[in-house]
Amino acid sequence: MLIATWNVNSLKARLPRVEEWLDQTRPDVVCLQETKLSDKAFPALSFSSLGYESVHFGQGQWNGVAILSRVGLDDPGFGFADGIEPDVDARLVAATCGGVRVHSVYVPNGREVGHDHYHYKLSWLARLRHHLAATCSPDGEVVVAGDWNIIPTDTDVWDPSKFIGSTHVTPEERGALDEVKSWGLVDTFRRRYGDDAKGLFSYYDYTAGHFHKREGMRIDYVLSSPPLAERSILDVIDRNARKGSKPSDHAPVLAAYR
Repeated sequence: MLIATWNVNSLKARLPRVEEWLDQTRPDVVCLQETKLSDKAFPALSFSSLGYESVHFGQGQWNGVAILSRVGLDDPGFGFADGIEPDVDARLVAATCGGVRVHSVYVPNGREVGHDHYHYKLSWLARLRHHLAATCSPDGEVVVAGDWNIIPTDTDVWDPSKFIGSTHVTPEERGALDEVKSWGLVDTFRRRYGDDAKGLFSYYDYTAGHFHKREGMRIDYVLSSPPLAERSILDVIDRNARKGSKPSDHAPVLAAYR
């Protein structure tokens, strides 16, 4: 099974590129983030014509997450299942695809350290940890994939000194991510390439030629439960999909399992 995640930064603006990429790459499951569409505007028929069932959780011009699958799509879930008030944003959707419980997540950005949105980010990650505990078992086949808006280690950013005092790298954010992973999720990408493998990034800011200078960060990843992680055979970032006319500022990330 080949599973991909991609923050498309507006599906309306990027649909032709996404359709072309799907036709060329043919992943079995795709998690999309930042669709910026309402559910009514989501192009389910376009994806169906390419062989994909889909589920979308959107709120118009902001946020929005989706799952596409050509190996079946059952038991969709929208938002957290923790029994408290719904999240204010559309940032989490789940479905069972080919026997794997797949979650597409768009973790809040945090804006700046100490901002209300920063605290929302930390509480959101804590809710995700509780959601997984309430709905899944790490002994099963589970994937949580998306735009995490956290740089896991200094290896995952082009120049750590540029981010001192900013979001994405604080001990609190990294600790919250580690707490989610402690439920039973493996970063097979970093395990495969090791802590010394630098320059492997999924996000490049549009400005100042960052992409061409390879000045990026790895904030998009596919995390797998141990049974899936043991069957991992490939982890790759499709840098080519970040090239060309009007790309998303994120590149697709793919993980394959035998």
